[in-house]
Amino acid sequence: MISTTIPHHLRRYRKALFSLALLLPFALLLGLALGAYSIPPLAIPQILLRGEGLEYQVLTALRLPRVLGAALVGSLLALAGAVLQGLFRNPLVDPGLIGVSSGAALGAAIFIVLLPGAGPLEAYALPLFAFLGGVLATQVLWWIARTPMGTQVLVLLLSGIALNALVGAAIGLLTFLATEEQLRSLTFWTLGGFSAVTWTTLLSGLPLAFLAWALLLPLTRPLNALVLGEREAFHLGADLEALKRRAVAGAAFGVGVAGGPAGGVGFIGLVAPHLFRLLAGPDHRYLLTGSALLGASLAVLADLLARTVAAPAEVPVGVVTALLGGPFFLYLVLRYKREVYRA
Repeated sequence: MISTTIPHHLRRYRKALFSLALLLPFALLLGLALGAYSIPPLAIPQILLRGEGLEYQVLTALRLPRVLGAALVGSLLALAGAVLQGLFRNPLVDPGLIGVSSGAALGAAIFIVLLPGAGPLEAYALPLFAFLGGVLATQVLWWIARTPMGTQVLVLLLSGIALNALVGAAIGLLTFLATEEQLRSLTFWTLGGFSAVTWTTLLSGLPLAFLAWALLLPLTRPLNALVLGEREAFHLGADLEALKRRAVAGAAFGVGVAGGPAGGVGFIGLVAPHLFRLLAGPDHRYLLTGSALLGASLAVLADLLARTVAAPAEVPVGVVTALLGGPFFLYLVLRYKREVYRA
């Protein structure tokens, strides 16, 4: 007789995914309802169906694109972080730590300062330049860290720190050359935020976001095989070079698309995968989807906190995520240190 009992760890994964699938609409509803102009959450469906009035205008013109944009950006950053951590087999890897986010910011800064006047094409060109900057930075780091024996993670992280410093200097130079209007755009990039998200920026980035999801989400099984080591993954049938190219391209796509409307929103790519591992476990078949759901909720809630904690002023979202993510990163470093000493 074949047992139909579901193993305990599978129930844990499914329970975590189900909880996160419920958390996301709850966070979206809070994001739509709360702000400088509060709207009763349970009245939102009726307001949207009515299609008129001040509350309808606030929801459709301001809150909906902003909240949906935050969810999109959070899911892409978290998914890119989960894939990069699996690819480099290092839980401390983050799109910002290895220079992908910095490269995307530099690409956008070059576009803002050196190629102004794109007019209506800016909504499409800005994410494209951010994507190209992220890809170029990732390729440079990958080339530096490659050796005949494989990718050296320590070299990769050190190179990422050096690249972040170089990119910071380049952005500082562009800041010196920028006009006042360009300077405001660069400041937005440095601090991050969702106030500039409109239906145009959201819809223009959606095709690239779908492409990033299509590249990253199917990598679950080869990433699980890679946990055992490159040689073992190769003997299990994983095409490692294809995996690396697809993961790097997908992460650069995701971070570039996320940076287009939101700028430098950090730590979500680091925090969301770790929180899911604490909730359920490290299996990439569930980790990637769970990280994307959790990242979307975290970004929406961080944006909600940013625009309500000091209302009517608005705190940059990048500051909120850094204040919450920084201590969490230190906790991970201390935990990693304890594990090394125990080994």
